Amino acid sequence: MPAPARLVVLISGNGSNLQAVLDACESGELVATVVAVISNKGNAQGLTRARDAGIEAIFLAKEKNETRRAYDVRLAEYISAKQPDYIILAGWMHLLSNDFLSLFPNRVINLHPALPGMFPGTHAIQRAFNAFQRGEIDHTGVMVHLVPDEGVDNGPVLGTEIVAIHKEDTLELLESHIHQTEHRLLVSTLQKVISQNTHQRSP
Repeated sequence: MPAPARLVVLISGNGSNLQAVLDACESGELVATVVAVISNKGNAQGLTRARDAGIEAIFLAKEKNETRRAYDVRLAEYISAKQPDYIILAGWMHLLSNDFLSLFPNRVINLHPALPGMFPGTHAIQRAFNAFQRGEIDHTGVMVHLVPDEGVDNGPVLGTEIVAIHKEDTLELLESHIHQTEHRLLVSTLQKVISQNTHQRSP
């Protein structure tokens, strides 16, 4: 039986996607364990979720006069000590620099509430809803992708799922559909990635 994959999860907010990962680890759906949760926001609900699950929860903010590079190096040093197999960006609202990413090649995985090439960056759900109202699109979606460099939401795609937008949808309803899809897709994609890499490591 392979050892569980070691995950460090980075969050900035509510942590509902973190909760989906924690639940999947607990149930055995994911052969993985979350070894630390880090937030750059001290009031992030996800930190409480982690503490409630008995997992190390760290508030690590960028200091007032600290450069982005210096913060990323400090963050990377902390994470390296946890010996993660994968670093999961689940609602992490800080664009990581190459000073961080170069230390974890093919190990940083991001969740984004839009399909590849559509609505990169912030407020993706709001922007999709506005585009739907203008008659430009009839669907949006969710993707999970690798983060190889400083490009925004454009790394190699690991998984996608389409979310239809219906005429009776409000923004709140669309957000709910997207979040449900995020939880499912993140877990199923991690399952696939961990399984593939476990087989590759096997003799």
